[in-house]
Amino acid sequence: MRTLAVVGGGAVGLAVAWRAAEAGWSATLFDPAVATGASWVAGGMLAPLSEGWPGEDRVLEFGAASLARWPEFAARLADATGVSVFVADETMTVALDAADVADLRTVADWVGGRGHELRLLDRAGVREREPGLARTVRAALLAPAEPALDNRKLVAALRRAAEAAGVVVRAESVDSLTELPHDQVVLAAGAASAALWPELPVRPVKGEILRLRQRPGVAPAPRRVIRARVHGRAVYLVPRADGIVVGATQYEAGFDTAVTVAGVRDLIADAEAVFPGIGEYELAEASAGSRPGSPDNLPLIGRLTDRIVAATGHGRNGMLTLPLTVDAVASLLGGAMLPEAEVADPQRFSTTVGGIR
Repeated sequence: MRTLAVVGGGAVGLAVAWRAAEAGWSATLFDPAVATGASWVAGGMLAPLSEGWPGEDRVLEFGAASLARWPEFAARLADATGVSVFVADETMTVALDAADVADLRTVADWVGGRGHELRLLDRAGVREREPGLARTVRAALLAPAEPALDNRKLVAALRRAAEAAGVVVRAESVDSLTELPHDQVVLAAGAASAALWPELPVRPVKGEILRLRQRPGVAPAPRRVIRARVHGRAVYLVPRADGIVVGATQYEAGFDTAVTVAGVRDLIADAEAVFPGIGEYELAEASAGSRPGSPDNLPLIGRLTDRIVAATGHGRNGMLTLPLTVDAVASLLGGAMLPEAEVADPQRFSTTVGGIR
């Protein structure tokens, strides 16, 4: 039986190991703290269309291709574990001033021109769908095809599915990929990937996030994902069964995962500007993680050598791009390159990655 080592126990590593085990590989996953990294503190948005912007064609196409794979991926996971991970069906990006409204029109025209459905809503349309939002909201962009998921339910279900398929999980660090004895190795260590393959242009990008619990008698959480810009800062609200996740700050701060007073202050203030009732929620958790950023906001998925495959650099879109990443790695392990993932080949940074060792 062919042997596979997966280095990294976040959503990507767990999903890759699960798929490989189902395909007949003897898979071992290495991570000293499985499911505790960026996957644990994610918001869970699947929003490539709402985040679209003119000029970012490759990012939009990659994200949309992965979004299209999510229904099948989620169904397979539900069949394996009985867990449904979705928490919202749509995403609404709201505008608080005239400049925001103009930006929404720009996104709607550009993304719509590439064949994806987005709807512009006026003030009345916003209030009809989400009456709890602030009356200062002028307009919104509705993405009917952009759901959201509970990231913590996802990683727990992925681990259950992986172990049920025969994946051996070893709570150990790996110091050298080349010294692993397995037939194939997948590097899925997120922001720590560059420590194991220094030529990979992956860096940690800090993000802080809040989990708010709904208390009796307070305004119900929005039913959709709500996104906005407040004072130039991006903020999002993602519903959960017991409340709301609010995120996310973004700093170039290395592997610093301390939650700052300023970060919490800005997140609460910005969220309250969009959804005033949030001030009555319980602050249940404040946490931070290190997202694996890349220079062009596309992941790094491809061969580093004839034995080592990279699956890292997903930045803020690790949840979104998970199904396409898994399919791409499965193809690579089978000796082929998935056409939709060619833009993510790490050899696009060939002067940095250094090719085959």
